[in-house]
Amino acid sequence: MNAFLYLLTVLIWGSTWIAIKWQLGVVPAPVSIAFRFWIAAAVLLMILVVMRKPVRPPRAAWGYLLAQGAALFCCNFLCFYYASQWVPSGLVAVVFSTAPLWNSINGKIFLGRAIQPQVILGALFGLTGIVLLFLPQMRGHWGDTAMLRGLGLAFLGTLFFSTGNLLSSRMQSLGLTPWLTNTWAMFFGAAILTIIGLVLGLPFEIDPSPLYMGSLLYLAIPGSVIGFTAYLLLVGRLGPERAAYCTVLFPVVALTISTFYEGYVWSLLAVAGLVCVLGGNVLAFMPVRRKLKAVTA
Repeated sequence: MNAFLYLLTVLIWGSTWIAIKWQLGVVPAPVSIAFRFWIAAAVLLMILVVMRKPVRPPRAAWGYLLAQGAALFCCNFLCFYYASQWVPSGLVAVVFSTAPLWNSINGKIFLGRAIQPQVILGALFGLTGIVLLFLPQMRGHWGDTAMLRGLGLAFLGTLFFSTGNLLSSRMQSLGLTPWLTNTWAMFFGAAILTIIGLVLGLPFEIDPSPLYMGSLLYLAIPGSVIGFTAYLLLVGRLGPERAAYCTVLFPVVALTISTFYEGYVWSLLAVAGLVCVLGGNVLAFMPVRRKLKAVTA
């Protein structure tokens, strides 16, 4: 089951980056994200009703749900949608693949979990890889504030994602399933985005083009209902650090798609960077081998 959830998450989320790119343009990002999570939350609620599962969380969970909605289904996606305006979607996915490292760091800060030395070494490899991947893109663009802003937003979005992971882990430890928590957290995220859009005076009009509608439905149902549920089930089964390991494979899927749809051009530096990112994450989350001491009679 864990292997199935990993594969499902990798294939769905590795391909959502290009769908996010297709959402940009006519409809403002906060409105597109709000539409996405209103649809996803409604579908999840219908699933709970059909399955005759509880639909009302306990009172102790409401604060966590609001925080998760703000971090995971609002701020996280605002950062990534705007980052995708200035950075190729495959490279945004590369930055997102550092999520396991941030989960370890946040786990240490907020939950007191120990960080293994190999995680630090893996982080260094991963960050080196990101630099190598972005070097070809940044040639002649070091003064391009938009590209740098996009990179910064991608990192910030990954931090919000990590925060949402820890909140989900906490709620699952209280016995709440991702089916229930995702439903309400997505409702909260969509509500916050709707309020932001109304305050800013953004038009809540949908783009009827097939590309926009197709990408919206893909992001709402496979990308949100299925993807987030599968991933957060992994968080509950394995913990946020090990579950986030599946993000290691996202850049492989996302950069491959970006090559065909965005004209992403590979270079030796980019290949070396991708190897470093993948190797760093594998190193960071490889099971720690304990040395066996020989016992003599």
